[in-house]
Amino acid sequence: MDTGTVQQGGRLFGRQAFVGLQSATYGKITLGRQYTSLDEALSNFSPAYYANTYEPVIAVVGQAFREDNTVKYTGTFGAVTVGAHWSFGTGASFGSVGSASIGGSGEAPGQFRRDSAYGAQASYLGDVFGATIAYDQVNPSIANGGAFLGTGTVKKAAAAVSYSIGQAKIEGGYRWGRSSVSGLTLVRDDIYWAGAAYQVTPALGLTVDYFYQRFHASTLPALRPPGNPWQLMFIADYNLSKRTDVYLTTAYSKNSGLALDTASIGFSNGYPIGGTKTNMLGAAVGIRHKF
Repeated sequence: MDTGTVQQGGRLFGRQAFVGLQSATYGKITLGRQYTSLDEALSNFSPAYYANTYEPVIAVVGQAFREDNTVKYTGTFGAVTVGAHWSFGTGASFGSVGSASIGGSGEAPGQFRRDSAYGAQASYLGDVFGATIAYDQVNPSIANGGAFLGTGTVKKAAAAVSYSIGQAKIEGGYRWGRSSVSGLTLVRDDIYWAGAAYQVTPALGLTVDYFYQRFHASTLPALRPPGNPWQLMFIADYNLSKRTDVYLTTAYSKNSGLALDTASIGFSNGYPIGGTKTNMLGAAVGIRHKF
């Protein structure tokens, strides 16, 4: 909105663009740029449902949560949903380590593993209780000066649950993660989260959640934050009508690793913590109209 530029690497269709076949009995198969199985599974167990400015979605599901060249199956059978996907070339960039770049478009002849990715999920969404398990793996290419050097491995596994009590819903989850190159662990972390949403009146809803990220000793010192990051977030949302609402959202982040999330995906209007700081408070108010 500030500059008029297209996000998601300049793509015209940066979120999803796919075609497929769907059966009411057997599920659907889709092909194109799509969300990963892990991302879809956890969206129903993230306290703000990925809708909040400060929710650390990327820290939980990873930077390659949308992938190009993806074949995906999704089947919903009553309260149970299962899914799996394979990407022949994610199109995701993981930045660089020294002079080497990590990630890319893949799909290079004779290099089947290059920038490939896959994952699966199984979820149960009942009226009162919900649960999910999911796994995700990306094999980003490593290049230096345009020369392909090999691939790394980024693995994530997660489990989450939810429980509804009247107008309140409680959610919590755990995500295990490990990123490595040539057997060397770059990042090994765990993320835990818990939150609750309460519909005070038909118009007013309140949400609070907490995230904690634990880095292990295997993480390279240069990539470690000054301590294990944690973040507390609060949302108040008031519906003026069926399509218009006003909201207040706030978050406090400590030890910078979560970085109020947007810093980790390169948004020019992100909220990175200052270079010499270890904490940050963010707040936003707004009005939204759904077309």
